[in-house]
Amino acid sequence: MTKKVILCVDDEKFVLDTLRTQITSHYGSDYECEIAENAEEALELIEEYHIDNLDLIIIVSDWLMPGIKGDEFLVRVHQKFPDIVKVMLTGQADADAIDRVKREASLHRCLHKPWKEHDLIETIKTGLEKL
Repeated sequence: MTKKVILCVDDEKFVLDTLRTQITSHYGSDYECEIAENAEEALELIEEYHIDNLDLIIIVSDWLMPGIKGDEFLVRVHQKFPDIVKVMLTGQADADAIDRVKREASLHRCLHKPWKEHDLIETIKTGLEKL
């Protein structure tokens, strides 16, 4: 059975550590929780997962990151892998960026920082139901 991967993308290490802790504490070893510190790193990981036949099922991405912003990143991912569930986690995204991801990348949900663990887990749960 292929391991299913949840990828978290954020330029703040504390945020990544917190996301990984919350996801792992809830889902245990059911899903592999991977992290990337920017969109470029995440795009490389996604390609590696594809080559290695790993099943990337959900991406939780920040919006305001150096280089490629979260809306552009999620749109790029959607163009190549439309079945991946996409979640934006941000404290700074403007309404236009969120609307763009809804229109062009089938955004599942946008969570705002600081988020509540319950909201994150519920978002992932409803995202899993879409698969």
